Amino acid sequence: MPEKSYPMTAEGKEKLQAELKNLKLVKRPEVIKRIKVARSFGDLSENSEYDAAKDEQSHVEDRIAQVEDMLKYAQVVDADSVDPNEVSVGKTVTYTEVGTDDPETYTIVGSDESDPLNGKISNDSPIAQALLGKKKGETVSITTPGGKFDVVINKVEAE
Repeated sequence: MPEKSYPMTAEGKEKLQAELKNLKLVKRPEVIKRIKVARSFGDLSENSEYDAAKDEQSHVEDRIAQVEDMLKYAQVVDADSVDPNEVSVGKTVTYTEVGTDDPETYTIVGSDESDPLNGKISNDSPIAQALLGKKKGETVSITTPGGKFDVVINKVEAE
């Protein structure tokens, strides 16, 4: 079974590396310290501080494992190596829904970099899936949970 790859931008990989460093060098030691302090309160069976610290430790360790896995199988996409008019991870695409005059612009990024409120959509999203590999000028049908619509790709730019 092939391992999962995690497409991402170089910026996204750098952010994950910084997060991992913070988790290992700051968060993990803080949680360990909280556990030691909570242990000093005595009976662990009724110690809510201890339980909370152990829960946080579990979350931190899970995230460390997740980030390490993502970095291990990171596939940094070089948007400049793809045809300049082709939609790919790391590129910004502007399209207009057929029948409207309002263009929408999104940057397609790896799933962990996704921030829709700031115009960054995951490569796994229905919109990105429909647009990936298409070129400027093409009409594309996009199916989302909210319905199906057609768009015309107006512009594709490398970040």
